[in-house]
Amino acid sequence: MDDRHSPRAAILIINALSRQGRKQFELARTRLQEAGVELIDAIAVEKPGTLPDIVAAAVARKPPMLIMGGGDGSLSCTVDELVGTDVVFAVLPLGTANSFARSLAIPLDLDGAIDVIATGEPRRIDLGMIDDDYYCNCAAIGLSTKIGGQIPPLLKKSLGRLGYLIWATWQSMKFKSFRLIVTRDGVREELDVLEVRIANGPYHGGVELVDEADPQSGEIVVQAVIGRSPAQLGWSWFTSWLRLRARKDTTIEYRGRKIGVETVPPLKVSIDGEVLAKTPFTARIAARAVTVMTPRAAG
Repeated sequence: MDDRHSPRAAILIINALSRQGRKQFELARTRLQEAGVELIDAIAVEKPGTLPDIVAAAVARKPPMLIMGGGDGSLSCTVDELVGTDVVFAVLPLGTANSFARSLAIPLDLDGAIDVIATGEPRRIDLGMIDDDYYCNCAAIGLSTKIGGQIPPLLKKSLGRLGYLIWATWQSMKFKSFRLIVTRDGVREELDVLEVRIANGPYHGGVELVDEADPQSGEIVVQAVIGRSPAQLGWSWFTSWLRLRARKDTTIEYRGRKIGVETVPPLKVSIDGEVLAKTPFTARIAARAVTVMTPRAAG
């Protein structure tokens, strides 16, 4: 925990193309001001490709706090600019899965998230890294890249998490296993897998899949869903969704500060929901890399 007071001034940036972003922009601006947060600037981003430049320009102004409203991809884009600065990061979860907010126990409703921004605690947390790319919560190899990278926008926007589930079911019918090679502390292991999660937090796709991952642990977790049949992947997701003990039998985990990851064949990597990299890569933890507003501890 950081012994710091909540910043009272901020720049607000909202991805207006996230699932809830457009309709929530004006409401968020009003509610933040009512909560006592002075907005130095408020920006609705209409073109997703401009988001990195807008975030970089905002951070360069050195506000006490930067509030980002959007999905996990928008949040992941933001943290690259915050590393090495004193700007406090605050989250408005306006996406579909909101995995990063879930990992930090930030409420998913607008008023609850704003209460955390106004009255919560700044904490130093870890970030994950795929080579030199920082990210918030979870990267993945396998079916996730076919979901996040190819899901029809209308299905995602209209049905949210249900849309992801429908698309995942369709994609899993033609999905194939692959060979994973993990290198940790000089030891190399190979196994047949159906999906790989490189986790800084426990949630992926809005589901708690990697129980031991924690953004304050100082370690990255590589979790592999073992097997060759798509039905085994479905069973792993099903048991995880229902929190059944059997979920532990469907995966193998590797922990550490630095882990090498290869696949045969080479595959695309989804980073916080956006397909941005390919194997092979080195997964790392960036310990205590950013300060983020989190719920105040009880007592």
